[in-house]
Amino acid sequence: MNAIKVARRFIETDPANESAKILAQLVLALESERSFELITLYSLDYKSFELAMDILKEWRLDRYYASKSKLFDLSLQVTELEAGNAAAS
Repeated sequence: MNAIKVARRFIETDPANESAKILAQLVLALESERSFELITLYSLDYKSFELAMDILKEWRLDRYYASKSKLFDLSLQVTELEAGNAAAS
């Protein structure tokens, strides 16, 4: 199971838990592209800390794939535009 799903279940199960709050803050910071004090992660127990690291890894991969998808879309648009101009000539 991926870390984002695990974190969601963990936060849903016990939103008052301090580790759940920190993980929620991490996710909000990542999504909004705002700063997050990394030192906060040291207050997590080891299992939650590992989950935070896995979230960071998955988030990074998702951003890579999103960028790749945008590049593909742009490349497709340019190719279609070029094909349309060639047909009009």
